[in-house]
Amino acid sequence: MAQTPSIFDQNLPRTAANHAPLTPLSFIERTAEVYPERLAIVHGELRQNWRDTYARCRRLASSLRRAGIGKNHTVAAILPNTPPMVEAHFGVPMAGAVLNTLNTRLDPETIAFMLDHGEARAVIVDPEFAPVMARALALRQSSAPILVIEVEDALYGPAAQSLGGVRYEDFLAGGDPDWQWELPGDEWDAIALNYTSGTTGNPKGVVYHHRGAYTNAISNVLEWDMPKHAVYLWTLPMFHCNGWCFPWTVAARAGVNVCLRRVEAGAIIEAIKRHGVTHYCGAPIVHSLLVNAPEALKEGLPTGVKAMVAGAAPPASMIEGMERLGFDLTHVYGLTEVYGPATVCAKHEEWDRLDIGERARLNARQGVRYHLQRSAEVLDPETMQPVPRDGETMGEIMFRGNITMKGYLKNPEATEEAFAGGWFHSGDLAVQYPDGYIRIRDRSKDVIISGGENISSIEVEDVLYRHPAVLAAAVVARPDPKWGETPCAFVELKEGAEVSAEDIVAHCRQHLAGFKVPRAVVFGELPKTSTGKIQKFELRRQAGSASAIDV
Repeated sequence: MAQTPSIFDQNLPRTAANHAPLTPLSFIERTAEVYPERLAIVHGELRQNWRDTYARCRRLASSLRRAGIGKNHTVAAILPNTPPMVEAHFGVPMAGAVLNTLNTRLDPETIAFMLDHGEARAVIVDPEFAPVMARALALRQSSAPILVIEVEDALYGPAAQSLGGVRYEDFLAGGDPDWQWELPGDEWDAIALNYTSGTTGNPKGVVYHHRGAYTNAISNVLEWDMPKHAVYLWTLPMFHCNGWCFPWTVAARAGVNVCLRRVEAGAIIEAIKRHGVTHYCGAPIVHSLLVNAPEALKEGLPTGVKAMVAGAAPPASMIEGMERLGFDLTHVYGLTEVYGPATVCAKHEEWDRLDIGERARLNARQGVRYHLQRSAEVLDPETMQPVPRDGETMGEIMFRGNITMKGYLKNPEATEEAFAGGWFHSGDLAVQYPDGYIRIRDRSKDVIISGGENISSIEVEDVLYRHPAVLAAAVVARPDPKWGETPCAFVELKEGAEVSAEDIVAHCRQHLAGFKVPRAVVFGELPKTSTGKIQKFELRRQAGSASAIDV
């Protein structure tokens, strides 16, 4: 029998007057209208306000349209954290197109695959990456033409080679600064394409929608209580999950984008001092650069800077070091598929009264869902039921809600698998505490099974980071004829530190059960991604030849 419509559904239509699709493009429109003279971008000697930034983004959108690039066309960009990268985050989607920011550390073969798979119609190239892009363009399998837009940057110098494209400034000059862009027809429309750094096979293309980009940007504001006109330093690559959506976040707060071509301790410290930086993000290695910088370099650093850490839990030594600097560290967690961070270790005032060890334990947790994410839970992947909140029972972290990708481009099987049971499956194994806070125990592929016992590589790494000589550490499985697998520790020491493998093993024995203690210790610089994340897949390749140490 047909159900009678509710009185709240009768003659109450959705119209342009009472409903608009959510999009982060609305942030720059409002900021340029309300705060046109406020500083928007700093790059070297460049000072660009929000009125001019908005006009340049509209020029870019207009020029793309004139070049035949519009709705659902992909525009790739291989750029460092410079003004054109900020502008691309608005100008490309204003044209209705989809922004594909390319990892600047990738090899030409991988870039060629991404250009073809994403069906890029145009690519914006920084002079530093012209050689790798030239090779990638030559390696493409597709014969479809690509418009090449070449950026010039005085802080870098002339390009090593020309790609025969159009100059970025000339391209913008041909556009309309007053171009009347339109909201997306549907907030479910794609805004960005981000490729995962797959360790086997081809990377997967993660598709973001306008609604997700909008809600994660607002969540960033809420998690940080980010004030109006915040000064944000770009230590986090904008190619990584669209800079965790912070290009849009900064626009929402009419803030300042302090651009940074090179993530180096000296450059970071100088920028913080010179520009009054209030916020920055990065992997643990970025914060460690500051903590371990020479004291003379750190002299005069302002206190109260807010830092966000993701990629790995902050060890006690980092938290303590950041506190000495007077910086406020917030731990977030997420994946490419959930727009970067989608949980936050929301701190409580009473934690400040605890000793450093207990504060580190609490702050190392991945925390609770972002404000505008519907849910983040630890579920049993077999039953899809929540695990007991006892801090002991392991399950898989799963997400659902607005801050979740549309799916994987041209890969329905992977999309269906990722969303099985109505949740996004992260692949991260974790426990959940009585207060609802989540803590990762391991990636499912990183659990070491030794003699039938499961060993959390993260637990061993946490112990390694407690050693005063250790700058960075990673633990992977090493084949063992007796136990099947045993832990192998890769350790990067602080500058000037001297310690032996036996010292590291003795330190671990004090804090771990015997079967969890590394049987091999390898010293050296750890391989990292451009975001500072340790590449465990590379370490697994090396682990087979690591020399053993009797425990």
